Amino acid sequence: MPTLRKDPVAQASPITTRTQVMLEIASRMATVQEDRQFGQAKIYLRKQGTSGWPVCLFASNTAEGIDAVVKREADVAIVNPTTPLALAVRGKGPYAAPQPVRAIAVIPSQDQYVFAVAGKTGLTRFEEIAEKKFPLRVALRGEPDHCLHMMLDGVVQAAGFSLDDLNSWGGEARKWGSLPFPNGPKFQALQRGEIDAIFDEASDVWIAEALEAGMTLLPLAEATVTKLEAIGYRRAFIERAQVPRLAADVLTVDFSGWPIIVREDADDKFVAQVCAALVERADRIPWQGEGPLPIARMCREAPDTPQVAPLHPAAERHWKACGFLP
Repeated sequence: MPTLRKDPVAQASPITTRTQVMLEIASRMATVQEDRQFGQAKIYLRKQGTSGWPVCLFASNTAEGIDAVVKREADVAIVNPTTPLALAVRGKGPYAAPQPVRAIAVIPSQDQYVFAVAGKTGLTRFEEIAEKKFPLRVALRGEPDHCLHMMLDGVVQAAGFSLDDLNSWGGEARKWGSLPFPNGPKFQALQRGEIDAIFDEASDVWIAEALEAGMTLLPLAEATVTKLEAIGYRRAFIERAQVPRLAADVLTVDFSGWPIIVREDADDKFVAQVCAALVERADRIPWQGEGPLPIARMCREAPDTPQVAPLHPAAERHWKACGFLP
């Protein structure tokens, strides 16, 4: 068996994890989907939108994977984070009705949505943006369909405004660039006075830099979080115990977990094959922690594996047979 690379950045890369999960599922299926006519195994994949290929595996940091599974354009998808799946199964947020999707497991990842503003703004709470009609210039992730944007739409609505309102006050919510890496373009723009806020995830990557730059992490009000919880968001805290420079814990919303999903009517045998692939090849899949991918706890509730959707019945049976569930 190949050993995991010791490079912590490579191990923690979402792209690396999602890609490797799908490659291992495909590789495992090649051993069970035999072409008896030619006496060889084949890996069946399909580009989205084409036909004639029986299996499509889809992994992304957008909610597009949910739509692809619902439309039968993909058989398995990975979404980042769990919140869009929670909205989908409830028929909330952008979903007009509950979507027929079920979980197989949730890849561990603990994170929070961070709302950081320059100290010079004087803002101390997220809701003050609307109360003061503050012309905030916010840097958002550049990927137009990233789940960050779907979630932010819900957050600002719960807080009493919209991004269109922000624009009307003279502010701007600008989608550009990637993560706000320390000393990267977004922090350089902040130093030049071109922006005065960064809203993003990957809290462990850039919070320290933000605080060093004199930024304030805006907490959400209890009333705002209560509204969001009612539709499927989960509350979270950026804890002072983990970030000593904070004056207190910061209430925000969760950005944890990467659920692996299928349609609720997915074939039981197919789902069992996906589960078996994860178990058998866990040591080949890098993730944000040490050692093999911890399959045994990916079907159980924990801060880094939120269980926001029912398990597919075949997955639940498989995990019980493995001893992962009672």
